[in-house]
Amino acid sequence: MKPKNDHYDVIIIGSGMSGLTCSSLLALEGKKVLMLEKHFKFGGYTHTFKRNGFEWDVGIHYIGSVHKKNTFSRRVFDKISNNKLKWNKMSLNYDRIIFPDKCYDFIAPKKKFIEKIKEYFPKNASEIDHYIDMLREVNKSSLNFFAAKALSGISEFMLRPFLTRKFLKYADMTTYQALSSITSNEKLISVLTGQWGDYGMPPKESSFVIHCMIANHYLDGASYPIGGSRNIAETIIPVIKNNGGEVVKNCGVDKIWIKNGKSKGVILESGEKISSDTVISTTGVHNTIKKLDENKKVLNYYEKKVDSVEPSSGHACLYIGFDDSSKNLGIKDTNLWVYPSYNHDQNVIDFNKDQNNDFPVLYMSFASSKDPEWNKNYPSKSTMEVIVPSRFENYKQWANKSWRKRGQEYEHYKEELSQRIIKQVYKHCPHLKNKISFYELSTPLSTKSLANYRFGELYGINHTPQRFKQKWLKPKTPIKNLFLSGQDIVTVGLVGALSSGVLTTSVLLKKNMFKRI
Repeated sequence: MKPKNDHYDVIIIGSGMSGLTCSSLLALEGKKVLMLEKHFKFGGYTHTFKRNGFEWDVGIHYIGSVHKKNTFSRRVFDKISNNKLKWNKMSLNYDRIIFPDKCYDFIAPKKKFIEKIKEYFPKNASEIDHYIDMLREVNKSSLNFFAAKALSGISEFMLRPFLTRKFLKYADMTTYQALSSITSNEKLISVLTGQWGDYGMPPKESSFVIHCMIANHYLDGASYPIGGSRNIAETIIPVIKNNGGEVVKNCGVDKIWIKNGKSKGVILESGEKISSDTVISTTGVHNTIKKLDENKKVLNYYEKKVDSVEPSSGHACLYIGFDDSSKNLGIKDTNLWVYPSYNHDQNVIDFNKDQNNDFPVLYMSFASSKDPEWNKNYPSKSTMEVIVPSRFENYKQWANKSWRKRGQEYEHYKEELSQRIIKQVYKHCPHLKNKISFYELSTPLSTKSLANYRFGELYGINHTPQRFKQKWLKPKTPIKNLFLSGQDIVTVGLVGALSSGVLTTSVLLKKNMFKRI
């Protein structure tokens, strides 16, 4: 497919959550927008795929806070989808943290969460209260930190230190350092960080602020998009089109067209030039930099900056199908987090040394139990997704081969990994033993091919303390009329990308879209 026109007000590169948000908001503001997607499906990590009569999510497993209509994220979703995107609230036990000796349930709402954790750790009640206070404090300070990303020039110079000081005090600590200042109970720390897979880094590596934002996000419960995560794009794209916007898939951007230090539009992989007043890249800073080859000055600027951050880790996901209903199989909607011991960081170190060691985390999600429309669309079928860490380095020998054409050796490697994962599924879900009727494994190479991340990373830039010190990770770039958006600009996850879209739109329009929404 190709764009219908040769000039637009705004071209948005990428149709993930931030691209969809920018495109919808700008179209609603009267801008003539063009959203370009390299993949054959819109939605980025919000899309789904089908095999053998089953359907799976590739990235969305549960979203916090959207069941409440007055929350910021829900208001944005309602606005950009014209109230068409609907949510199903999951059961109150949204996560179960599983260690070899004991399981710990995370229960909503926040009051119940606190009561349950105190029930597990009665001697640490006051420390748990202190922890909840810190979650609130960090999330409150994050508002000013992210607002500072909208600033530039003299206002940034004058106001940024004041706006970011409190947040950066927490951001400079690792999750483990911060929690160790609250409690000496190592088991409690391990349980509280039982969702570290949601941001991809164990406690001694991750910044405390990302832990706080993720943990706080789910305290009052989680929801799932009715009809599956593909409905996110499918409800937002009509809003873009109905307001004069255009969306084109199978249309990759080769270069951002820059002339005299200004963005003039994009050069497609076909060689065609499409001009625009403004370009927004939502494809991650590394991918955006690759499209700036002809502008050496800015390229050098970004390459020096990128050296100070690192890409996040890769993952493998086993997509499993059952020829029976979730009800008959006893599949619930609670996510399961399985750990080989309470020492998350040592588990990661051991696994990175030898991939045959225990998975440092194994995450199981059950979309067919979360979607109330599942049985209508897929009667007598159910699914699950199982995610484990998997390093890109283990797949280098097949990295230059095309998707689905990587040869038998690659398929054999995948099959061995699949069987390891299935063994763990049967161990922790014995009621599913020998019930699997279909499975397919994705690897970091799948992420590289379909999400266009160079090392198959899941979460863009790693959420280390160093990451949050980077002033340049903001919407405005040194190139006039070129803006950035996406999880690299704010934080990981659907709501991080959603917020980034609102932030970038605010900067571009010079309007406070947060306040308006």
